[in-house]
Amino acid sequence: MALSEFDLIRVFFADLGAARPDVLLGVGDDCALLRVPAGRDLAVSIDTLVCGTHFLACDDPESLGHKALAVNLSDLAAMGAEPAWATLALTLPEVDAGWLAAFSRGFSNLARRYGISLVGGDTTRGPLSITIQVHGFVEPGMALRRGGARPGDLIYVSGELGDAALALLSQGGVPVALEALPGVLDRLHRPEPRLDLSARVRGIATACIDVSDGLGADLGHICESSGCSALIRSGSLPLSQAVRDYISATGDWGVALSGGDDYELCLTVPPECREVLESAVAGLSVGLRWIGTVEEGAGVRCLMPDGRVSQVTGRGYDHFC
Repeated sequence: MALSEFDLIRVFFADLGAARPDVLLGVGDDCALLRVPAGRDLAVSIDTLVCGTHFLACDDPESLGHKALAVNLSDLAAMGAEPAWATLALTLPEVDAGWLAAFSRGFSNLARRYGISLVGGDTTRGPLSITIQVHGFVEPGMALRRGGARPGDLIYVSGELGDAALALLSQGGVPVALEALPGVLDRLHRPEPRLDLSARVRGIATACIDVSDGLGADLGHICESSGCSALIRSGSLPLSQAVRDYISATGDWGVALSGGDDYELCLTVPPECREVLESAVAGLSVGLRWIGTVEEGAGVRCLMPDGRVSQVTGRGYDHFC
């Protein structure tokens, strides 16, 4: 039996995610009614994923449901916000019940893990695209921003860099060792928002951003907003063995310095807070690595293995260039 738009919402998206007492009215009415807790600031972010630009039509829909929410939660993590609510606008070329069931399962599993409730959205017919808006809470004055870095601050990055970029290269024909391929593809299709890490660095980090467009581009945003420069060290970058092997074979540091879709956190910390930071993040499953220093000036430079200092010029992906 064919599903109508309202059947689609009822079957696949009603009561998706966690139940929350601050959701007074969720999916199914003209608006959601939500209650922001007293004394908290509201952080809001929105992203659109378009088939053919951000993902392929053949991609696993369960992983896509996970990723569509994860990339938005990564923005909340970059601000140090605690996630609460999400809305979803889904444009579909047709109603495919199997695809929708898998997509909603991937979305819901991640939403429930972080206590997020889907509170509304829209469904339309057209080329496949996914727009998600997320809402989170942060204590007044405690939001992590891009503009607080100061010369002398230490630069840290979480996780490992370059795996997602290497996965994209592998889809374009660049050979990747068979034993490493599942791992790098998983980093591309199922990124993990670093919410647990961001909760522990609030009040310690002076600036923070998520690495979605590549380390050079996103660290460059911190530098531009803060009026300073950054010197990073290639030898300190956290890299998987697959990325190390690729760089060793090709000399191409671009996967680590300019590759996108990592969704790790890059943050700056005053040197006197180094021990406090390392104590705060102890025990987390994701690592945090010191990679460089904030300096006077502008731009991002990298100390390469041969001793050269190279300007990192990655601008990130621009949809209109």
